[in-house]
Amino acid sequence: MTTTEVQSSTGGLAPGRALRPRAKVLPEHARSHNRSLVLQTLYRSGQRSRADLARETGLTRVTVSDLVAELLAEGLVIELGQRESARPGKPAVLLDINRSAHQIIGVDLSDHDRFRGAVMDLDGHLLTSAEVMLATEADHDTCRGADAVAKVDELVDRLVASTTAPVLGIGVGSPGVVDLSGTVLTAPNLGWSDLPLQQHLAERTGLPVVVANDANAAVLAEHSYGDAAGDMMLIRVGHGIGAGLLVAGALVYGSHYAAGEIGQVMVGTDLGLEATYSRDQVLEHWLSVPQLQRGVQEAEAAGVDATPILREAGQRLGIALAPVVGALNLSEIVLSGPTELLDGPLAAATVHTLRNRTMAENHADLSLRMTTLGQDIVLRGAAVLVLSGRLGVS
Repeated sequence: MTTTEVQSSTGGLAPGRALRPRAKVLPEHARSHNRSLVLQTLYRSGQRSRADLARETGLTRVTVSDLVAELLAEGLVIELGQRESARPGKPAVLLDINRSAHQIIGVDLSDHDRFRGAVMDLDGHLLTSAEVMLATEADHDTCRGADAVAKVDELVDRLVASTTAPVLGIGVGSPGVVDLSGTVLTAPNLGWSDLPLQQHLAERTGLPVVVANDANAAVLAEHSYGDAAGDMMLIRVGHGIGAGLLVAGALVYGSHYAAGEIGQVMVGTDLGLEATYSRDQVLEHWLSVPQLQRGVQEAEAAGVDATPILREAGQRLGIALAPVVGALNLSEIVLSGPTELLDGPLAAATVHTLRNRTMAENHADLSLRMTTLGQDIVLRGAAVLVLSGRLGVS
């Protein structure tokens, strides 16, 4: 796989690019855009005739027929047969994405004790899954650096071997800061710095690969397969804290690809405004899963109610989110992580703090909810990375 091919596999995730194309563009960009427009319509709606596609996309029938012929030849689209019709004349032939022609490999590197992966169909349904542990019971130190990369290689090799159809691509959700070339600029928990993971896996497998931040993958999954209604922020709570932002239908990356890295935002300013930055006062100190679990276990061992611990974590999250909600006028915040920790007192305290720290009339309809996608959210988001990068659909 050439460098150009590796880079082109991220084309669907360019900054500011709407994930779902809905209209025609300038002539120099028209063919690839219109191709994505047809595929997106079929992917979301399915079973459309050429005339349906022309009507719904705004493209001419000649353009649609030309694009469909190309997609049929590539095996990306199939003809399903004629539509039953009571009207006179020749019935229209229905088309759809060829959903069984390819499979997608998704990899989730965000758990602190294991790497998870799955082979999925084009609709994001898990067909087979696998995982590799980062530490044995006898050795509590998890793999880092080159050893962690070797674990990724082991997992990907197993997943590639388990596929039963041509692989459209491999999507990877990694913790840390990841640039558009799929280089992990920094992932402290894995001991990675400037790791060209996308290039490494592409060269190793000979397949198109897209590597992105795990929270960005998760927000894509919520956008494509969840209940997302519009602009949203997804907070992923695990070993660390990360967030994915969708604004105006596009992912927000930031100037250094670190948008959403709210875990290191200092929210412990109880000692006054002169308090200086301290790692012991950042959001992860209250909200990471290990911290929450430790606090709950200590409360239970002492025979006291753990609710105040969860409520305080929610308050700290609300403090961190209030400026973001105010600046972007978001309507929805989604939490992804252990339901038993996040749903309930923690979520309620977050909403209460947000409402107290933002203008009520501007955010009266703000909602905060748990994701409906459970622990597979990053895996399914990895599938969206491939679909968006390779086909321009989501």
